[in-house]
Amino acid sequence: MSSNQPPATDVQLPERGPGSPGSWPRRIGALLLDWLAGNLVAFIVTGGDSGVWDAQSDVFWLPLVCWYLLVVLSTTLAGGSLGQLMLGLRVAHLGGRRVNLLVAAVRTLMIALVIPPLVFTRDGRGLHDLASNTAVVNVR
Repeated sequence: MSSNQPPATDVQLPERGPGSPGSWPRRIGALLLDWLAGNLVAFIVTGGDSGVWDAQSDVFWLPLVCWYLLVVLSTTLAGGSLGQLMLGLRVAHLGGRRVNLLVAAVRTLMIALVIPPLVFTRDGRGLHDLASNTAVVNVR
């Protein structure tokens, strides 16, 4: 995000194999796995309080916070969220460097807003990827 080059809007990713765009079914599956992990962590943090799933509860927001932190940290440290890594995907910075904490935080915040991932280019990069100069790609 702080590079001197503008974000690439039409990147030439390979059609198949490592580095090719991750498929939507795998990306959605990864998001669901990440959401389950966030809910599990929230449940554990509250000592098993089922209020994390009750809209009237004081801790209703906790699964979203746990999801956010898990995705930001794993993207920064391991190159992808837990769900992405489990399904053979990763977040690649198109500048060739690692995704840093700030880029991961902004990118994940945009995913939490829901609309940015739904507006995407023909190579599957959503507004969150365009803003962070990243792409979700296949590992293998």
